[in-house]
Amino acid sequence: MNTEARRRWLNPMRARAADEPHRVATPLELLFDLCFVVAVAQAALPLHHAISEDHVRDGVTHYLMVFFAIWWAWMNFTWFASAYDTDDNLYRITTLVQIAGALVLAAGVKPAFEDSDYAAITLGYVVMRLALVAQWLRAARNDPPRRVVALRYAAGITIVQVLWLAHLALPASWSTPVFVVLVVCELLVPAIAERAPGGPTTYHPHHIAERYGLFTIIVLGESVAAATVAVRAGLDEGEHRAELISVAVAGVIIVFALWWLYFDRSAHDLLTSLRASLVWGYGHYVIFAATAAIGAGLGVVVDHETHHSHVSRTVAGYAVAVPVALFLVAVWFLHVRPMQTGPHVVACPIVAALVLLAPLVPAPVPVIAGLVVVLVALTTVNAHGRQSFVNVD
Repeated sequence: MNTEARRRWLNPMRARAADEPHRVATPLELLFDLCFVVAVAQAALPLHHAISEDHVRDGVTHYLMVFFAIWWAWMNFTWFASAYDTDDNLYRITTLVQIAGALVLAAGVKPAFEDSDYAAITLGYVVMRLALVAQWLRAARNDPPRRVVALRYAAGITIVQVLWLAHLALPASWSTPVFVVLVVCELLVPAIAERAPGGPTTYHPHHIAERYGLFTIIVLGESVAAATVAVRAGLDEGEHRAELISVAVAGVIIVFALWWLYFDRSAHDLLTSLRASLVWGYGHYVIFAATAAIGAGLGVVVDHETHHSHVSRTVAGYAVAVPVALFLVAVWFLHVRPMQTGPHVVACPIVAALVLLAPLVPAPVPVIAGLVVVLVALTTVNAHGRQSFVNVD
């Protein structure tokens, strides 16, 4: 192997600067997101069917568990890449292994929902996580100032993966409580590792905000796809065409409004400390899971309108209302509350509460769409007021 080839294979993994100019998502990161959205879609589809068949509790439980595996693996790679993306051959190969793990996880979603069989999901998850361990060990070797941080990550992740594999041998009745314990263990790893001598890692606030924003857009696309299905069903179903097209239009409006609310302000200014970054990063579990669930909820409403579901109109309405309300509360808590003051700050939680009342009236999805449009209007007026105040100063 010549010197150039050796350099490409063994390029040291240096920490990237937290204030590096013009830092943007790479093509590899975009591929990573795209493949993970396949897993998100696989999780949302059985949630839709479970609610339509009136297996709400089991469907929601499985969905939240599966979505945690998807989100946590995506999040850990995203923050690691923000600090250590060298884009050399070893880095690319290790990242592609993580993507392969995500595809294995996606293939295991159906058995998890139908038979509570988490073997394939756990295998795919462990593959993703152990590939990241290899990345952290490489970072430990090449970044001496943060060696302890990297080794803590590698050790913590490895220990928890062993526990995940052991979890498969436990009785089914232990599955949920042990899952909760292991989730807590996963969440503690970054909190402990980043506080090691030399920490925290040099994540890039603008890059992180962009990565989260891109994933939010992609997951919102899943809900747009659900609205498209409603349009197609409306065109095919002469008897229920008006109702289905109304649901489709309202669904698209909801998605557009949620996009507007999420991107009303840049979030990078919020990532000012380790604590703030952890709260912001962890809180996005609610945003991502709720966003994907909105698409599933629209599917449930379509099933109800075409008499293909076993749930009432109210339950079908709540399949959309609950994730929309959770999205609004999460965006308020993570984006609005830390950056704004004044009476208008309570608009988001108030609208979220009204959204939860919408399923009690006829045509709940159009009502929800109207409520979020009003919230967007209030947000826009407030933003104009802030801008005018700045210009006067």
